[in-house]
Amino acid sequence: MPRLAPTLLVFAVCFTAAPAFAQGPFVQGPSGHHGQGHAENHDWYEKLKRPGSNASCCSGSKDGVEGDCRPTRAYQKDDGNWYALLNGRWVPVPPKVVLNQLAPDGNSHICANKGGTIFCFLGGSPKS
Repeated sequence: MPRLAPTLLVFAVCFTAAPAFAQGPFVQGPSGHHGQGHAENHDWYEKLKRPGSNASCCSGSKDGVEGDCRPTRAYQKDDGNWYALLNGRWVPVPPKVVLNQLAPDGNSHICANKGGTIFCFLGGSPKS
């Protein structure tokens, strides 16, 4: 039985640490969660317009956490399609919602409702 204890300890450490390693990029930087970082950027978010319309990308308040635009992490594949963190999950960004402009901070930003519908997306420069 004494030889089993070190083996169990190794398994316990591996299984405890595995979720942290599996999260990798999710634990550092913006995760695209609803409301996070909205208030700090609201002044320029409210000027964003949905592609092909005059509708605003932003329908959130400045002082609340209900803002639908927020910083995120994103990358662009070789085929030109963007993928962004939305509420902590990597999702494809529909090309029709990609704005052809950079955010003032040069990072990626996403505007989406709580259900995950993306209204607008700004890709970072070059990848963020």
